[in-house]
Amino acid sequence: MTDQLTLLPDEIQTIAGFKVSGNVEGVFRTVSTDDFQTTAVESLELTFEGIPGDRHAGFTRKSGGREPWYPRGTEMCNERQVSILSVDELALIADRMGLATLKSEWIGGNILLSAIPNLTRLPPRTRLVFDGGLVIRIDGENIPCRVAGEAIASHNPEHDGLDLLFPRVARGLRGVVGYIEKPGMVRPGETATAHVSEQWIYPRTKSYTKHKK
Repeated sequence: MTDQLTLLPDEIQTIAGFKVSGNVEGVFRTVSTDDFQTTAVESLELTFEGIPGDRHAGFTRKSGGREPWYPRGTEMCNERQVSILSVDELALIADRMGLATLKSEWIGGNILLSAIPNLTRLPPRTRLVFDGGLVIRIDGENIPCRVAGEAIASHNPEHDGLDLLFPRVARGLRGVVGYIEKPGMVRPGETATAHVSEQWIYPRTKSYTKHKK
């Protein structure tokens, strides 16, 4: 045993894996690589590269402001092939912003789900399994940004300050991003089942190093 081992494996509290199912309410894709906003379609065919021809398709991508540990523009694995949103969470964001509605297309959503509670808090490694055989592996929360806020503002010009308000009120509600683990097609009306893996909190040790961006 080393001085860094503060707890034995069986002393770390864990939550058993489980499944929770929801419904596909809509599917969307970009129509231009110059605009991240999406348009509703009847179905999406997803490959290992994501949505073919979509702005975010590809095995790799360039790093940006979300990855300050790399020089901007560094080629890296594309774990952000697909954006998945929740009907309930969008409604809550809209309420906080004083809007009647907030459409998933405005903020670049690809798949809109209902009936999965706290979608944005699904832990990394969760597998989203769809009726048609598609499987998406969740990477994590899609952090809200001002660019999405500006898109919302463009659809609601009668409101001021929405570009800055969105990042403040949408944290923990803006959905998740993921990558394709098993290709397939997805359509509105399908069931999507989240397979949540066993979870635990990794304990901090006395010798931890504070993360620096």
